[in-house]
Amino acid sequence: MAGALETFDDRNWDAQVLSSPRPVLVDFWASWCAPCKALVPVLESLAAHYGDRVRIGKLNVEENDDVPIRYNVMALPTLLFIKGGQVAEQRTGAVSKENLLKLIDENLA
Repeated sequence: MAGALETFDDRNWDAQVLSSPRPVLVDFWASWCAPCKALVPVLESLAAHYGDRVRIGKLNVEENDDVPIRYNVMALPTLLFIKGGQVAEQRTGAVSKENLLKLIDENLA
């Protein structure tokens, strides 16, 4: 699904994120989180922009306990940029599209 926003969860995390040959930007979110909702169009735009170079997806913390605990996600939204199964960057709170473009571009260089 290159160019589309993906959905990750506790069951597919290791296979879809940690084992991904491409870098993955993951947004940890919840339905009650207003900044999380505001981030959706930005993430969709980034997914279209990067196409098959970067996977971009979301993980709902209300439906998944294991992964947020594993990565000590304490605030929302939290964004993890994962390369080669390791967290390369982490951002918490509302992040601008410009800052996310910079984060991704620096990690793709």
